[in-house]
Amino acid sequence: MSTAPARSVNRQILALALPALGALVAEPLFLLADSAIVGHLGVTPLAGLALAATVLTTAVGLSVFLAYGATAAVARRVGAGDLRGALRHGVDGMWLSVAIGVVLLAVLLPGGRVLVELLGGQGEVARQGATYLRWSALGLPPMLLVLACTGVLRGLQRTMPPLVVAAIGAAVNVGLNLLLVYGLDLGIAGSAIGTVVVQYLMAAALVVAVFRAAGPGGLPLRPSLRRIGHAGRAGFPVFLRTLTLRIAVLLTVMVGATKGDVALAGLQVTFNVWNLLALALDAIAIAAQALTGHALGAGDAAATRSLTRRMLQWACGAGVVLGALLAVSAPFVGRLFSPDPAVIAAVTAACFVLAVGQLLSGWVFVLDGVLLGAGDGRYLAVAGVVNLLVYLPALALTARLAPDGTAGLVWLWAVYAGVYMLARAVTLGWRYRGDRWLILGT
Repeated sequence: MSTAPARSVNRQILALALPALGALVAEPLFLLADSAIVGHLGVTPLAGLALAATVLTTAVGLSVFLAYGATAAVARRVGAGDLRGALRHGVDGMWLSVAIGVVLLAVLLPGGRVLVELLGGQGEVARQGATYLRWSALGLPPMLLVLACTGVLRGLQRTMPPLVVAAIGAAVNVGLNLLLVYGLDLGIAGSAIGTVVVQYLMAAALVVAVFRAAGPGGLPLRPSLRRIGHAGRAGFPVFLRTLTLRIAVLLTVMVGATKGDVALAGLQVTFNVWNLLALALDAIAIAAQALTGHALGAGDAAATRSLTRRMLQWACGAGVVLGALLAVSAPFVGRLFSPDPAVIAAVTAACFVLAVGQLLSGWVFVLDGVLLGAGDGRYLAVAGVVNLLVYLPALALTARLAPDGTAGLVWLWAVYAGVYMLARAVTLGWRYRGDRWLILGT
């Protein structure tokens, strides 16, 4: 690759990745803020939040195909010169997101306590978790609409509106939650209520942004059950891929719940840190989705290969930098979320394991983004099952042999980062080496 094309590719990556980075980092700040605010209520509320947040992030995470599918499909159609078709597909996904959100709300409102107990919550921990989950369920329809709108805007290579909305939303969330939790003395329920209010405001703002992106031709708003059904079927392989990822997380949390309240509280904090770093790397993966989909839609396989090589270089470098930063800050992270010395010690030890894991994460996330942008959902679903089958025996040994407390938390993260992420790296790398994912056109 010559110097000039390399600079051009770097500018394209930065133009998409930097705003996406801001938006992605802002999103987990909602749970980080809730963890910090609730954590100062005590270890029991924080442990309850860990279980409720696992259910919520699972529900939302399984629906991430709304964003990923929209980004890939919209980018392909834009690359092929079909803006109207791109917008029509995006609107279908927005309607689908609202429908899924309503269904999830209907499930979680009556079933929140049962789900928390299934994850290992008992007594007061289960009560605190169920309270947070029931209130937070009211925000699921706008949460999923935010995903769908964000995917449409990314496919149009307009990543600034999601950044602005997410940043403002995160800031408002902190102030509102502090007011409700401490000012009005609503406890853990106040934290959930504040986040729900902000999610509705964010969804409204992003719907307006999609309207503006449509331009003079306007946005085709009328829902079509046939097209919405097609959008759902097209996203199903990505749903299965995401399901395997969430199963891995759920099983990890369930094992963590058997290692005592300190390990579980520490797992809540460190999973939030992991998600924050993962989404930072995912900013480059989002650029990979949009640029890969656009290049394939335009029928340019050579440009696709060139773009992906450059993005892999960026991602591996970012993983090294993030790992180093986390290693340096590890002794201070726990103090942000809990005054309890045992929780602080557990979080500190686990953060050093997370820091090493970042060296592999950049490679994994960008290759995942490339294949998502290529619409290679079927392979990703199969690979997800293979990765899970590799991880389960290692996790079972951890459940049986690992001690409680800090040591158990370190074991969990060593197995997750060292076994599960390595399996993902191998299966994604094997697919990338071939050409079966390089399908041109819309």
